[in-house]
Amino acid sequence: MINLEGRIAIITGGSRGIGKAIATLLAKAGCDIVINYVKNEKEARNVCKEIEKLGRKCLYIKADISVLQEVKSMIQEVIKEFGKIDILINNAGIWTYGEIGEMDEKIWDETLDINLKGMFLVCNEVIPIMKKMRRGWIVNISSTAGLRGEAFHSHYAASKGGVISFTKSLAVELAPYNILVNCIAPGWVDTDMCAEVFRDKEFKEKVKQSIPLKRIPSPEDIAGPVLFLVSDLARHLTGVVINVSGGAVLWP
Repeated sequence: MINLEGRIAIITGGSRGIGKAIATLLAKAGCDIVINYVKNEKEARNVCKEIEKLGRKCLYIKADISVLQEVKSMIQEVIKEFGKIDILINNAGIWTYGEIGEMDEKIWDETLDINLKGMFLVCNEVIPIMKKMRRGWIVNISSTAGLRGEAFHSHYAASKGGVISFTKSLAVELAPYNILVNCIAPGWVDTDMCAEVFRDKEFKEKVKQSIPLKRIPSPEDIAGPVLFLVSDLARHLTGVVINVSGGAVLWP
């Protein structure tokens, strides 16, 4: 039922975890894919190989999305290769510990630069292309922390709350151009980002039991709602925030 053939999708932070799962699922639906990465070239290359086995084209590009010139170069390379951009998935992000009163300013700045400013920079370069096409799909990956806050991670929660407000603002602004802008807010997900805290088996079980569905989702559980949002099944949805938390967070 979902057919994305002929569309070009960029996934920031697409070399592993949620980004990898999204890239693979969109490719299975017919998309050609651009993987953005900043450190894991080998993993990005391997994702592209998997996508090419599915019969889709794939390009992987190194770019720090918090640096304007690197973002500009990435988008120029995509346009040179594919000539257009239909779908943008703003997935790249970091999650670090930060106790208020003890947090170094650099930790705050790094988180906001990548999680929020980076999303802005990529959107600012891609949206003029979508406006000319008079269509587009943007999905921003936020977090349930952006809805309810998160103790000892206030910098992360602030950045993800900003992602949600940014999404809603763009949804209204870009509606006249038929550009749909939506948001996914995952709770805990079994990815590399959580690997360190999940090494504590007791803590991981505690997290699992705190989720009404009694399971910690895989990256693929996040990719499914993203696929829905960029499909024609969601053609009348914009400015929406979908919680993917197994019932752990119910908002609004």
